[in-house]
Amino acid sequence: MNPKVSIIVPIFNMEHYLDRCMESLLGQSLTDIEIIAVNDGSNDSSLSILEEYAQKDSRLKIINKENGGVSAARNEGVKAARGQYIGFVDPDDWVNSSMYEAMYQAVVQEDADIVMCTYIREFGTHSKEKTFELPHKQTYRRDDVQAKMLRRLVGPLKEELANPEYLDAWGTVWSKLYRAELLKDNHLKFMDLNVIGSNEDTLFNIHAFYYAKSFIFLNRPYYHYWRANEASITSTHNPMLAEKFDKLYSSILSFITEKQLPNEYKTALNNRICMNVLGLGLNIMSEDKPAAIRKKLRSLNLLLRSNRMRQSLKTFEMSYCPLVWRAFFFCAKIRFSLVIYLMLTAINWMRKRNTGRLNVDNGTNIASGNHNESRRLRNHAHELLPSNGSKENTV
Repeated sequence: MNPKVSIIVPIFNMEHYLDRCMESLLGQSLTDIEIIAVNDGSNDSSLSILEEYAQKDSRLKIINKENGGVSAARNEGVKAARGQYIGFVDPDDWVNSSMYEAMYQAVVQEDADIVMCTYIREFGTHSKEKTFELPHKQTYRRDDVQAKMLRRLVGPLKEELANPEYLDAWGTVWSKLYRAELLKDNHLKFMDLNVIGSNEDTLFNIHAFYYAKSFIFLNRPYYHYWRANEASITSTHNPMLAEKFDKLYSSILSFITEKQLPNEYKTALNNRICMNVLGLGLNIMSEDKPAAIRKKLRSLNLLLRSNRMRQSLKTFEMSYCPLVWRAFFFCAKIRFSLVIYLMLTAINWMRKRNTGRLNVDNGTNIASGNHNESRRLRNHAHELLPSNGSKENTV
C-alpha cells in the first residue's frame, strides 16, 4: 500500500546536518510516510549516515547517484515517490514533528492540490519567524489559484512592491505538499541551475500552480530554515549569473506567452527583473580580487545598460516601493553606477552587522539566489532582506 506522503531530500556533503534533519522527519506524528534521500554524489560521510538510519527505519529509501545538482536530485526523487502527496526538505533544515500530519489533514479535508505552511529562519544565535499578514487558514479554488497565486509567483504588482522581502517567499518548494498526480501527470520537473542560475523553486511552482485547481495556505511556521553559515562570511561570485538569469526570464516569458496569460503577468515579470538588479549587483560586489573596484563599476554599468534591464526599468512601478528602495531603483534607472556601487557596499555592511555574517549566496540572496550547489543545495530567493532582530522560537 502506498504511503500518504513522500518526502524528498536532496543531499550533497551534508554530514554535519543530516542527523538533525533525519531525526525530525523520522519523528513525524504522521507515521505513514516515506523519506526519499537522494545522495547526489557526496564525498563525505553523508551516505554512511543515511545507511545507518535506513537500517533502523525501513521508511527511509536511499537513491545513490552521481552528482548532478539539486534539480536533478529532486527530479529523481519525484520519479521514485509512491506517496499520495509529495513534499521536499533541504538537508540542513528541519521540521516540526506535526508538520506533515497538519498539512496532510488539510489537503485531505478539502481535497486540495497544494498546501503551504510558513517557516522560521534559524540564524544559529537566534530565530526569526517569517510572518504573513493572512488568516490562520486561507483557501483558493479554481480561477483564484491563478489570480491570487500564479501571478504572484511570476512577480509583484502595485502594493506588493512595498514589501520586497516577499519577492519569492511564496515560491519555496520545501514549505509545501503537492498532490502526486499534479506533478507526475503534468510531467513537472525542476530546471537545471546551470542553465537558469537560480529560482528553480519559483519556476517549478509557476508550472505547478498553473495546473492546480485548489490551494491551501496554513499560517503556521512548521518549517525551520537554516541560514547560519559556519564556514565563511563571504560568498562565491558567479560571473555567469546575469546571463543565466536572462534564460530564467526567457523561460518565464515563454510560459506566459504559451499559456496566453493576461498582460499583467508580463508587468509582474518586468517588476521581478527590476528587483533582481539588487541581487545581481550583490553578485558583482562579491568578487574579492584586489583590483576589483574599477571592474565592479564596469560590470554594474554593463548590467544597468543591458537591453532587458533598461527596458524593464523604464516602466518599473517605483511609486509603490519604500523610499530607500525607490532611491536605489531610480539610480539604477538612470544608470548611476557609482551611487549603486556605494549603496550596495552599505547594504553589505548592514547585512553583515545584522546577521553577524555576509551571506550573499552567490550574490543573489536579496533577489533570487542559490547557494553554491557543491555545498548546500538550496535557494534563498525568498529572502530579500536579512533579519534585523530576533524572535525566540521553541524548536
